[in-house]
Amino acid sequence: MNYSAELKKFVTSQYVYSAIRITLATVLPCLVLAHFGILKEYFLFPLGTSFVALCDQPGPFIRRRNALTFAIFCFVFVALIASLVMNFKVLVLLEIIAFGMFFSLIGVYGQRLAAVGSLSLVVLAIFIDGHLTGGNILKSLMIFASGCIWFLLIFLVVTTIQPYKLAGQMIGENYLQLAEFLKIKANYYQKNPDFDRLTTQVIAKQVGIKNLQEETRETVFKTRTIVNESTTTSRLLMLMFLNSMDLHEKLMTSESDYQKLQQSFEDSMILVNIHDYLNLLADEITNIGISLQIGTRAKPIFDLELELKNLNAHYFELRNKQMSPDNFENFMVLRQILMRINEITKEINEIYKVFSQDVKLAKSLSTGLDLKKFMPNEEKLNIKVLKNNISLSSSQFRHAIRITTALLVGYIFSMFDLLGLGHTYWILITITAILKPAYSITKKRNLLRLYGTIAGAVIAYTILHFIHINAILFTILLLSMIMCFSFLKGRYFWAVLFMTIYVFLSFNFLNPGNVDVIFKDRILDTLIAGVIASAVSYVVLPVWEHTQNLDLMKKSAADNLIYFESVISKFLEGDFDIEDYKMKRKNAIISLANLSDNFQRMISEPKNQQKKLEVVHQFVATSHLITAYTASLSQYSKNDEKYPEIDAESWSRKIGAEMQQTSVLLNGNEIDEVLKMESRLEPEDSSIEDMLSKRKTEIGESDLVDRRDPDKISHLTELKNIHDILELIYDVAKEQKKVIEKYRSEENPIPPQS
Repeated sequence: MNYSAELKKFVTSQYVYSAIRITLATVLPCLVLAHFGILKEYFLFPLGTSFVALCDQPGPFIRRRNALTFAIFCFVFVALIASLVMNFKVLVLLEIIAFGMFFSLIGVYGQRLAAVGSLSLVVLAIFIDGHLTGGNILKSLMIFASGCIWFLLIFLVVTTIQPYKLAGQMIGENYLQLAEFLKIKANYYQKNPDFDRLTTQVIAKQVGIKNLQEETRETVFKTRTIVNESTTTSRLLMLMFLNSMDLHEKLMTSESDYQKLQQSFEDSMILVNIHDYLNLLADEITNIGISLQIGTRAKPIFDLELELKNLNAHYFELRNKQMSPDNFENFMVLRQILMRINEITKEINEIYKVFSQDVKLAKSLSTGLDLKKFMPNEEKLNIKVLKNNISLSSSQFRHAIRITTALLVGYIFSMFDLLGLGHTYWILITITAILKPAYSITKKRNLLRLYGTIAGAVIAYTILHFIHINAILFTILLLSMIMCFSFLKGRYFWAVLFMTIYVFLSFNFLNPGNVDVIFKDRILDTLIAGVIASAVSYVVLPVWEHTQNLDLMKKSAADNLIYFESVISKFLEGDFDIEDYKMKRKNAIISLANLSDNFQRMISEPKNQQKKLEVVHQFVATSHLITAYTASLSQYSKNDEKYPEIDAESWSRKIGAEMQQTSVLLNGNEIDEVLKMESRLEPEDSSIEDMLSKRKTEIGESDLVDRRDPDKISHLTELKNIHDILELIYDVAKEQKKVIEKYRSEENPIPPQS
């Protein structure tokens, strides 16, 4: 592992940048208040700042600004109501029900409002017993509201000064994810690869790339300064994002029959050479991503032209020494792989040219590009969406009932004060943080929260026991806050660990010498909240993943069929709609990602709820292969070459019929004879076999011609590769149909004959 690159990736990421901004926005007012000796009296100011800051999700400026404004309104309103009714227990219970349901339900509008809703419930927990408001409620609320508005002002100033910073960092992260994807793909070429493990990693990484691309697309294409301004920076960023999409497509089209490839060339070093070169390309893509995150120009690390020349030389030397009529077809496959590698290398070199900051190149982007077609669908905040989700059939409504129930149980438990806890609002905060719509995520966060809290508490206790110099403690506090906010999205254990440390240090500054009480309360409250959240998520209207398997499999099968038909249309009709193709490819990848997510969550559920786990796993794997092989076939649909030797009509009907049979079975219907007959068609590609036989005879009768043009590939090699890809798609589609037949038989077993 390149530790230097890993450190740069982390330090230059949007998460660290955002964490530093949040930390400074929170801590600077504390320093001023502490200087005047009024920090304890005005502690609600930095508290409001941190709450609003945590609502700032990546995205377009307008959406971020509106979400922060809405968050301020919600926080102040919740704090006001909680402060007014805190002495009336019945009203407090009604308040928990009303706020618990509403702020959980608004999650139907997306992650941005889901974050606002969760933090509104945290505000409720903080103000529910009046320990922070004191006697003057109005003054306390004014201080809290001022802290909230303070972060909004900082947000407006920072985004005005650096309008392109977030877009650059998100585009850079796209390249970093693509580099990791390529490194996984490179491992298919190492000695004795674990194919099952690599396939799982590829699918998981595809899910991550898909999610990140959707977020980045929204940020880039919906940010007015990026889309409409004619500045060099905005247009170069646009071009860099579009290039990342093209690069992703080229990486996707590099799918092959890796097991056959390993068997064919296990005695040579050519596959290891390919593995090493792909890792060099991954390092170059990483370098581009880091430079984008920093905001500097990227310069190549390696001499790719020389490295690629050496790789091609190894191939041609092996070809000239070992190619024979028996292994000729294996070398054709390898030649095709090297052509794809050449194309990926050219794409990376083109991206480096963009970094040259050529103004003419940037301005050329404005011609012939319809940006509206790249825009994601606008999500309207329609009240009907909320109303339609007030039903037990809605997973979000069920989640709202669960979290409301858990908050009620937590509050009632704290009323009895059985363990003499002094910070019982931590129970409600922890429940809100742990309890998520999916049981598997709740279970995972529960454990990570507990482990992170215990580890952080032990570390914080040790620090406060041995260190008594305020300057050092303050430095540790700052670093802990930055690390906590940096890890909050991706590494929850570390986020909780550092959160616990800075909470301990914060309380120590406010009330020195109280660490023993905080230590006991923090751990006990986390344990209690964990038990409540776990019990409620299991008992109260759970939504198990197996109940969604069938719908997700239907969607994936249907979208894969549409995707395949879009690609094969070029061979049938001679024309190819690139925008239509990209939309259908996107739908197929999203459906696959959703199905894969569903399967991964299912693994973490109780054993008795992991129904048909192996069958679902096989369906996910075959769906991935169909999508990947279709992407490989698409590279021949986008050039001007004609392939009349391919019996595209028969292949389209044969593969389409096989994939339709899977959809028919998934819908619980019987397969008609027409589809069965169609799937048995034998495409008439005999001319390809004749051409192969002729070429093999030529190789056997004469010496090989030492032709070394890495940019050219024979028409026969292309035909053979197209034929092989079509056979692979058919074989995988046939295997997927068998998987669903097994799924159906397990669902409706044939009763024994009497």
